[in-house]
Amino acid sequence: MAIDANSKQDPDSHSSNGTSDGPPTKQELLAKYPARFTWPQLKAFINSGQVLLDLGLLKRDKALQHRYNVWSANIKKKHGSMVNYLLDYRLQWGKPDTLSLLPSKLEELKETATKVSQVSSVAPQYFAADMPFNSDLICIIQNDWPYSVPLEIEHTVIWSRVPIFHPSLIPSAIDARIQQDGLWGFTGSDTPVEDPPSLESCLPALADWGVTIESMIRSSKGTYEEEEMVFHAGKEVDGFVKRRWRESKWETAWFVNPPRLQSIPGLAHIHVFARRKSSKELVP
Repeated sequence: MAIDANSKQDPDSHSSNGTSDGPPTKQELLAKYPARFTWPQLKAFINSGQVLLDLGLLKRDKALQHRYNVWSANIKKKHGSMVNYLLDYRLQWGKPDTLSLLPSKLEELKETATKVSQVSSVAPQYFAADMPFNSDLICIIQNDWPYSVPLEIEHTVIWSRVPIFHPSLIPSAIDARIQQDGLWGFTGSDTPVEDPPSLESCLPALADWGVTIESMIRSSKGTYEEEEMVFHAGKEVDGFVKRRWRESKWETAWFVNPPRLQSIPGLAHIHVFARRKSSKELVP
């Protein structure tokens, strides 16, 4: 799928202009839209696989969701569709995210310090762990409309013009499961994946959205061999996340929606939630 890397200027669509009608600032999030979920709960959502079903367990503050709905309706009128907005304006391939009102605290890496993207002469078969951060095949941006997680948790989205799901990475034995659940993983944690609270214990935090255990579609846990294959299927994404968010300084939870739930066919993306470690946690 060929996607034009040129972007048009549209400052009005990406500015709150002090009128509370565009993407929120950090100050607005603190004052008007307090977090409803904790970091352990977020990890529990992702570890359950349920968050992958069109972000089923990830919710915005209801007032912020209303604000988003009004904004997105105007964007669709102006650009024709949200897809057009992303491709024509928001996604600036291979360049730093200079549009976000919620900039990351991640130290600027040498290869992304320049606004010049690295042009790929030959596209790889699939998204790889060693892909340059300023490759023109990817776009790394902050989520402009955060979900109801603590403000110190950064939500980054990595858009890719090459596939993340590829037959070379996904054996036929687990293909149906990956197509159902997608991929997810965790980096930088000092505790086992099993340590987050149970999904059932997190349900009260979702009561306002009517989420119940009965409404969830959950894949059964596979054999040890199948679980190893699932882990292997996400190794390229996991490696990329570890390169960008060093485990000595960051803890992350990431996931990739299955192809059937991609908002733009042929254009995959990775969600990364990152928590900067406290001084007590930092590895010397």
